[in-house]
Amino acid sequence: MRYLTLEQKRQFDTTGYLIVKGLFTKEQLEEIEGTFEEISHQVIPGHFEPNLDAAVSDPLSRYPRVMHPHRFNETAKKYMLHPPVMDILADLYGEEALAAQSMFYYKPPGSRGQALHQDNFYLKVEPGNCIAAWTAVDAADEENGGLLVVPKTQDYEIVCPELADSKESFTTHFVKPPKEEKAIPAIMEKGDVLFFNGNLIHGSYRNKTKDRFRRAFICHYANESASRIAGYYKPLYRANGEPVELETNQDGGPCGIEFENVYPH
Repeated sequence: MRYLTLEQKRQFDTTGYLIVKGLFTKEQLEEIEGTFEEISHQVIPGHFEPNLDAAVSDPLSRYPRVMHPHRFNETAKKYMLHPPVMDILADLYGEEALAAQSMFYYKPPGSRGQALHQDNFYLKVEPGNCIAAWTAVDAADEENGGLLVVPKTQDYEIVCPELADSKESFTTHFVKPPKEEKAIPAIMEKGDVLFFNGNLIHGSYRNKTKDRFRRAFICHYANESASRIAGYYKPLYRANGEPVELETNQDGGPCGIEFENVYPH
């Protein structure tokens, strides 16, 4: 059964990304919001380690991203495997999708962005590729640090990153776009889901507002026919919640086997 129109599929194949509306109900978005509001007041070693001191100067120290919440929270796991999202992914892949990762970004006012990068540099899905499903829990735009995408870079090879500007990016990797393409904002309303290819160059600017968060629930997936993935993302899950073990991809990627990722993605 096909869930996307031919035009939507063509857009994804041509540009490397696609925004889809209406995959979450108001009640489901409220459940996601409430779950991560509760998590934001906790310290969960290995997943969410905020500095709960109200006097901290870096907003991301108080509100870092939550890594792999599906490993300790059933609501996060439920929405990582959200059937409408899994159905769209199956359309995009032409086969079933396997869930590899969940994250939640709070991105409070004043916080730095994330330099342009490519997701499959980290996930190392082979053969095939990862796809991200980026759900806007708040409306996302140029002012509050919404996502930037570089269209038509889905066929651009995975490259070894350069050093990012630490004043503007909380991560250290930067991938320079090809000269013929420019980063553009992906303007999203609350509840929109942005799907994008693992080679697509993307990132975000800082949140320039004084009173708006830019919360997002972000998950990464692999195609069912993939046989290898980086070890950080194992195990993966089928749409029914069944765990799947892939081989650990030991390939060092474009930076060689001596390159070490300084952080998981």
